Amino acid sequence: MTTSMPHIDGLYETHLTVADLTRSIAFYRDVVGLELAKTFAERRIAFFWINDKKTGMLGLWETGSGPLRMHLHVALRMSVAGVLASAATLQAHGVTPLGFHGEPSSEPVVLSWMPALSQYFADPDGHSIEFIAVLDDAPDEAFGIGPYSVWLAR
Repeated sequence: MTTSMPHIDGLYETHLTVADLTRSIAFYRDVVGLELAKTFAERRIAFFWINDKKTGMLGLWETGSGPLRMHLHVALRMSVAGVLASAATLQAHGVTPLGFHGEPSSEPVVLSWMPALSQYFADPDGHSIEFIAVLDDAPDEAFGIGPYSVWLAR
């Protein structure tokens, strides 16, 4: 078993908090020129592709006037093989691999709307860190979010 982390290809995703999601969507789409990828109205979130879906993504989270109640999130792009190998490497370093909802998980999950393979974990300050590889498969939103083994068995 190796204890060195698989190669990280680059930063994939970053998130910003905004006071007015509608206004910010218009700004990032119409002024900055980013392509709107997906909105989740019930969660007050919008995602934009940066260049294309394999290059990068910006997430906007509406917080309103209340205090911020979320940890920061960073997604680091790597190969599918790297994401698949990362849970064992994290465990070897005493870090608990996590699923999408923060539950312990030794298997990456698939975010089917993209689709992408993701392995989550927390840094020492509790920030959410994600290793992500965008899959070549077609999106399958009916799948939702689930284990990679279940995605492969569809």
